[in-house]
Amino acid sequence: MISAAVIMSALELGCIYALVALALFLSFRVLNIADMTTDGAFTLGCAVSATVAVAGHPLLALPAAMLAGVCAGYITALLQTKLNIPSILAGIITNTGLYTVNLAVMDFSSNVNMMRTETLFTLLQPNLGSFYKLVPVALLTALMGFALVMFLRTRLGLSIRATGDNPDMVRASSINTGFTITVGLCISNSLTALSGAVLAQYQKTADINLGNGMVIIGLASLIIGETLMPRGKTWMKALGAILGSILYRFIIAIALRLDLPSECLKLISAVIVALAIGLPTIKKALKPAAKGGNA
Repeated sequence: MISAAVIMSALELGCIYALVALALFLSFRVLNIADMTTDGAFTLGCAVSATVAVAGHPLLALPAAMLAGVCAGYITALLQTKLNIPSILAGIITNTGLYTVNLAVMDFSSNVNMMRTETLFTLLQPNLGSFYKLVPVALLTALMGFALVMFLRTRLGLSIRATGDNPDMVRASSINTGFTITVGLCISNSLTALSGAVLAQYQKTADINLGNGMVIIGLASLIIGETLMPRGKTWMKALGAILGSILYRFIIAIALRLDLPSECLKLISAVIVALAIGLPTIKKALKPAAKGGNA
């Protein structure tokens, strides 16, 4: 049986990691860019949040982390649009450089302990009781999801969507695709950094390795969400990313309850992503087999 505490933890972590799923929805699905900056930007958000919170500003830590994420996304976009480096390589280059940057932010320490530090959650605990973690992360994720959907309906947002669909047509319409790509990657990485910032305060620690495998986690959540929600409007896709993240955390929680070693979680994530991506092919392969069996 899964206890109430496990369910609560899965909901909390699902909402936190849903910000990464929303970020990948913007970069991977809308812009059609495989942004590999995600791991480093997530750790950057953790590092900035922990450092600013330890300095006594837990609320200021969240916008500070988002601003740092914007800078990371801008570097990736600069490499891609100005130096004509392929998007995957641009992300890898930025991600590699961010390792040193993250260490520098944490004063060249591999981790920052926040056990005696006041955080967003400790500030809200007296008013929200046992829901002092779930309520703020759920509201924050809902707010970011709503803001992203509304942004994609603006003129600039529509230009970003068009850039992902057909960049040649966008250029023919005298729209600067370099600008739209830059804005999209900056917003995407700001959401990723925000997720890391919230997680650091949630766990009361920041570690240089917290972002490892974040691309896989985000993609797993995004693809699970796409299987849950029918293809349609933008808000349905954004909602699917959030629900996919929550369901993914429940899958991980069940795996842990089955006493699977924690070292296997990365493998489980990879299998989930592979199955989710290959699901249409699997369905097509099963249909002829089913018809043959009926015959």
